[in-house]
Formats: sequence, C-alpha cells, structure tokens
Amino acid sequence: MADRIDYIEFPSSDRAATVGFFEAAFGWGRVGYGPDYDGITGAGIDGGVDQAGGRVAATMAVVRTDDLDAAERRVLAAGGTITRAQFDFPGGRRFHCREPGGNELAVWVVREG
Repeated sequence: MADRIDYIEFPSSDRAATVGFFEAAFGWGRVGYGPDYDGITGAGIDGGVDQAGGRVAATMAVVRTDDLDAAERRVLAAGGTITRAQFDFPGGRRFHCREPGGNELAVWVVREG
C-alpha cells in the first residue's frame, strides 16, 4: 500500500554513539551502509542513523509511495515545499519536503529492476 511511513532517519553528529545508545538502551541492531550511515533493525520500523554533512537537522519520517512524481504534485498542492529535489539512492529514488507546520519528510519509491 502506498503513502505510508515505513522508515525513520535519525541525524547524528556521532553515528557510532547514537547506534551504540540504541543497541544498549533498546536492543536494536545495526547494518553498516558506509562511513556515514547505519541502518537500524529490530525497532518496529526500519530506520537509519545519518552522519553525513548534508543530513537533515531533525528526525525525519520517510513515506513510501508508488508514484514519486504524483506524490510530489500532491505535496505541492497541499501547501508543502520541496526542500531537496528528487535524487537516486541505493534501493530507490526520493525527495524531501516540508509540510506547512515545519516538519521535514522524505518521500520515496522503490527502484524497479
């Protein structure tokens, strides 16, 4: 089903410390995806910890959709703004947006093939 939150990203200035905290406090696991990003497992929802320089400033919900272009049009029609244009990443394509109350979200689609 489309347009559901299926991932959450936590920004961190110290990825190892954040992941270590999640492991010790909650028993969540980790999957390394490079020098700046770790996935988290066992949290009830997929997620990740982002230490990259261009990361967002606050925890961000990630919405999965079936049609990225249509989702972008709906976001704009509903009063949202695009904060990061569509881009490819491992596993799919996404954009970032801000809803009128100030929360930043990502919207993504699975890469086919």
